[in-house]
Amino acid sequence: MTTAQQEEGGSAAGPTGLRMLLGAQLRKLREAKGVTREQAGWEIRASESKISRMELGRVGFKERDVADLLTLYGVADHIERDAMLSLARQANTPGWWHRFGDLLPNWFQSYLGLEAAAALIRTYEVQFVPGLLQTKEYARSVILLGHETARGEEIERRVGLRMARQQQLFRPDAPRLWAVVDEAALRRPIGGPKVMRAQLMALIEATSRSSVRLQVIPFRAGGHAAAGGAFTILRFPDQDLPDVVYLEQLTSALYLDRREDLDHYAAAMERLCVEADPPDRTPEILDAALRDLDTSDGLNASDGQDRGWPPVVSR
Repeated sequence: MTTAQQEEGGSAAGPTGLRMLLGAQLRKLREAKGVTREQAGWEIRASESKISRMELGRVGFKERDVADLLTLYGVADHIERDAMLSLARQANTPGWWHRFGDLLPNWFQSYLGLEAAAALIRTYEVQFVPGLLQTKEYARSVILLGHETARGEEIERRVGLRMARQQQLFRPDAPRLWAVVDEAALRRPIGGPKVMRAQLMALIEATSRSSVRLQVIPFRAGGHAAAGGAFTILRFPDQDLPDVVYLEQLTSALYLDRREDLDHYAAAMERLCVEADPPDRTPEILDAALRDLDTSDGLNASDGQDRGWPPVVSR
C-alpha cells in the first residue's frame, strides 16, 4: 500500500468512495427493514435530509450515528457491525487533496472526491484539453488564465494538484476516461506553439492507453448536441449509486443526479460520441493539428522577421 493510499484509509479511491459505499449499504439495510428516512433521522437526532445526504455519501459519518442506525436496522452480528464501523472511520480520513485545501473551494473538493471514486469519467470539453490529460506546461498556462495575479508558489502548487489528479489514471483500479474534445481546443495554442506542440504529442501518446478513449468533434460537424458547454458525467462501481453530472462555473459548480437531468446529459453525450470522429481516427487528427501548428508557427515567425517584429516566442 502506498503512502497516499494509507492517508486515504487504505483505499485508492479515497474517502468519498468509502462514504458512498457505506451510505449505499445503510440505505439497503434501512429499506430492507421498512424504516423511513424520517424514522432513521429521529433515531440519530437528525433530519430526514441528513439521512438522505448520508446515504448518498455526501457527508461524513459519526461512529455513534452508524452504530445507532445498525441497531435500528436489526444488525446484531458483531463481525458485520465492526466491519461497517471500521468503514465509517476510514471514510472520515482526509483525501489525498487535503494538503491543497487552502487552494480549493469546497465545491471543487467535492468533485475531486467523486472523480477519485468513479469507475468511468465521461467528459466533453470545448476550450481546453481535459485536465486529466494536460501536460504540466499546458496546465500552468491554463491556470494562469484564471489566476494571473497569483504568486509563483501558488501557481506551482495548483499545477502540482492537477498533476496529482492524473495519477489516479495509473492506479490498478484506474477509472476509464472517455473524453470528447471540440477541435477548437486542439487548435487554440494555449501557452504558445512550443507548449501546444508538447500537449498534442502527449495526447497522441494517451490514445494508446487502454483506459483512455479520446474523440474529436471536427469543425465540419457544425452545431452539435452540447451547445450549452462543457460537462462531465461520473459513473461509480456500485450499480446502486446514481451517476453524477458535474458542471463547473467560474466561482461554483452544479452537481446533478436527478433522473431527468442524468437522462438529458447522457443522451447529449451519446450524440456527441456519434457526431465526433471515431476514436481510431483521433491520432490522425492530432497529427494533422500538429503539422498545422508547425506550419503556422513557421509562417508567423517568418512574417514577424520580414516586418521587423520579433519572432513569436512561447510564454
